[in-house]
Amino acid sequence: MYKSYSMELAGRTLTVDVGRVAAQANGAAFMHYGDTVVLSTATASESPREGIDFFPLSVEYEEKLYAVGKIPGGYNKREGKASENAILTSRVIDRPMRPLFPKDYRNDVTLNNLVMAVDPDCSPELTAMLGSAIATAISDIPFDGPCATTQVGLIDGEFVFNPNAAQKAVSDLQLTVASTKEKVIMIEAGANEVPEAKMIEAIYAAHEINQKVIEFIEGIVADCGKKKHEYTSCAIPEELFAAIKEIVPPAQMEEAVFTDEKQVREENIRVITEKLKEAFADNEEWLAVLGEAIYQYQKKTVRKMILVDKKRPDGRAMNEIRKLAAEVDIIPRVHGSSMFTRGQTQICNVCTLAPLSEAQRLDGLDEAETSKRYMHHYNFPAYSVGETKPSRGPGRREIGHGALAERALIPVLPSEEEFPYAIRTVSETFESNGSTSMASTCASCMSLMAAGVPIKKMVAGISTGLVTGDTDDQFILLTDIQGLEDFFGDMDFKVTGTKDGITAIQMDIKIHGLTREIVEGAIMNCRAARLVIMDECMSKAIAEPRPEVGPYAPKIMQIQIDPAKIGDVVGQRGKTINAIIEETGVKIDISDDGFVSVCGVEAEGMEKAIRYIKTIVTDYEEGQIFEGIVTSIKEFGAFVEFAPGKEGMVHISKISKERINRVEDVLTLGDKVKVVCLGKDKQGRMSFSIKDVQ
Repeated sequence: MYKSYSMELAGRTLTVDVGRVAAQANGAAFMHYGDTVVLSTATASESPREGIDFFPLSVEYEEKLYAVGKIPGGYNKREGKASENAILTSRVIDRPMRPLFPKDYRNDVTLNNLVMAVDPDCSPELTAMLGSAIATAISDIPFDGPCATTQVGLIDGEFVFNPNAAQKAVSDLQLTVASTKEKVIMIEAGANEVPEAKMIEAIYAAHEINQKVIEFIEGIVADCGKKKHEYTSCAIPEELFAAIKEIVPPAQMEEAVFTDEKQVREENIRVITEKLKEAFADNEEWLAVLGEAIYQYQKKTVRKMILVDKKRPDGRAMNEIRKLAAEVDIIPRVHGSSMFTRGQTQICNVCTLAPLSEAQRLDGLDEAETSKRYMHHYNFPAYSVGETKPSRGPGRREIGHGALAERALIPVLPSEEEFPYAIRTVSETFESNGSTSMASTCASCMSLMAAGVPIKKMVAGISTGLVTGDTDDQFILLTDIQGLEDFFGDMDFKVTGTKDGITAIQMDIKIHGLTREIVEGAIMNCRAARLVIMDECMSKAIAEPRPEVGPYAPKIMQIQIDPAKIGDVVGQRGKTINAIIEETGVKIDISDDGFVSVCGVEAEGMEKAIRYIKTIVTDYEEGQIFEGIVTSIKEFGAFVEFAPGKEGMVHISKISKERINRVEDVLTLGDKVKVVCLGKDKQGRMSFSIKDVQ
């Protein structure tokens, strides 16, 4: 039966149609927010996938270019692989919803969001987030929801909820907050140095909005929600845990995991695993889930050590940062390089500068943003964690980590007018044991400064972890979590910023939400830690941006010309500008408003190109002197090219102070000569004289 539900959300109408389309999905919500339309569906397999020890959730966000009235580029005119925005949106949907499914659920679940129409004032990403939550909540798939999501902007110190396109363009904050009825479950933010107190205020203002949306969703579920289906639990048998503890007592497991060396810990667990395999060799049922059982045993051991014994596996204090190291210029000839090490996490970052024409072009649903000049790419090779597998290009995790570090640095980058370069930084993960994305932020900042990019302030990042007990007031916050604390803990709360405020947040959790006390504590922990990283580590390697770009980086010179004369510089079919480029070895970019950027490595070639351009766009006057090349000889005189595509004629009577009978007696093709402008002849051509040059 087709039913429609509506509510007012941030001044616009949100409508959910149920039963109208996609009736064979477990749950489907046909979402309308303003004129934005997204079809959100939730489907699940009938039985669990065999041989896995994780919940197989897949989230898709499909951008269709017909949604914004475009035909895809390329040969076959079909949408290709998911854009970076689609991948990041999928991750933002996944992160709050994944913890709300049963921990022992192993059925495949797919949440699909098909963007069919885009109203620039009504975010399709937000619509998809709400749609996924509604489709799952009304389905028969086990789910401990509902949850809701709100976006927050900050304009002139005031919060704007679910901002429209114009508001986003001037906002100092791009915050996304997801909540359940009780707690915040996901935070994602990019910010222009927003103070911690203001950020916390924004998070809980969004949380209040989410409560209204959750009430709306609960009404839909009560009216048309399906009964949740039964499923086969994949929980580990308690008798297996009891048998494992008989063979490996808790004290022995504590000893195995209590070390700051990841390799030592992994070897200890390998020995324990082999011992248990031998002990249970005759029990195929237990052997099939032994790996998961050992994982759970480690998890319980680590959590007990932290929460009860107040001990971290590597012996650090709860707010202690691992050993730090930083250096720059480790790679020769590149434009900028750095290496940042925090414990067993090590990132090498390389910065490359290029003219603005090298900026990345974007072909997506956001018509307000067609290109970006700063790109951060993050690579995570298998060797960084001691594993072997072929490289298949960046996955969703790598793209997400790269985007987070990119977002962290954008607020401190110089404007295009101040620094007319496209900028790419690449983080190579040399070693990984916790929070490589935050190490990438630190390394990127140093690499930019080493390359001579005049960033406004230093940026650092750090992560805070969490272990919770049975009640809300039982918890321990852990500064600078390593891999083990991330795997077995409840939270990975990443915050980047300057000394004056936050530039980015990304929060992942494995539990059903965080109290305000935890959120505030994590944000302030990260602030204290990032100040230590900047003062005691990064600033000792490089305290401020270098005054100019390095010797191997391209240099850029700029001039402003009359926009009406752009065609003169370009020439017919690009003949003039291509001639300048070929002769001088530079790259030339000209904006529609007449801003000319000349990019090159050699100053001589750049200066020559600038002279040519100035010559071409100058209104010629009598008495101006030029240097040119003889390009053509006629009976009546010679033509001299004084700039690419620009010629003037020297009459035979103006070549020499002495009378000559033939031009060839004095000039030959290719001669370099100085000429003085005499104005224009009767045919409108530039008239030059060689003999009158003073």
